[in-house]
Amino acid sequence: MLEVEGISGGYGSAQALRDVSVDVGDGEIVTLVGPTGAGKSTFVNIIAGLHRAWSGSVTFDGQDLTALRPARVCQQGVVIVPEGRRLFADLTVTDNLDIGAYHPAARAHRDDTYEWVCSIFPILAERRNQRAGNLSGGEQQMVAIGRALMARPRLLLLDEPSLGLAPVIVETIFEVIRNINETGTSILIVEQNVVEALELASRAYVLEDGRIVRHGDASELLEDESLQKAYFGM
Repeated sequence: MLEVEGISGGYGSAQALRDVSVDVGDGEIVTLVGPTGAGKSTFVNIIAGLHRAWSGSVTFDGQDLTALRPARVCQQGVVIVPEGRRLFADLTVTDNLDIGAYHPAARAHRDDTYEWVCSIFPILAERRNQRAGNLSGGEQQMVAIGRALMARPRLLLLDEPSLGLAPVIVETIFEVIRNINETGTSILIVEQNVVEALELASRAYVLEDGRIVRHGDASELLEDESLQKAYFGM
């Protein structure tokens, strides 16, 4: 489904990624884990078209996405939930969700998708007329995920979905991500919360200093002693 080959990139003269290759199969949950500053957000932003790669390619179902603008990437079925949510704080929950259904194919199914999103996150139906900026952090993350789902993605990119959230809310968010995957949506999740991410995914990549240093079955990486020492404090 998604094939990212030899991606290098950065900002100005500062290189953040060095020859990174990742793939996501149809119906998979794949996670990219690593420390702060490893280049995780740069990588997922390149896939979404928010940042240009210096070299390498991004292909989705045979379609070259490497040079496409974000709106075109979204139309191809690849949608990002960005780090920090990036909601329109002065708009209502419903208005924020509607923004996700801006392209014609998604707009045609707007009502059905809206009902589905509210069934996943019932609190959003209760808060539909409230300003997004007045919601709690967990509720804002629900809006951000819901907005992405309004675009009817085939591949959902999640950039640090647990960032700044209480553990009980993180548990809820990860359970929702699992449920979304069960509907057939493939997922690539970028996370610092290594344990939660590896427990959720089927396969995983470890990114350090802009390079993939490990990859394989997520459950096996979760049991790896070197990763336990590096990330779990064991």
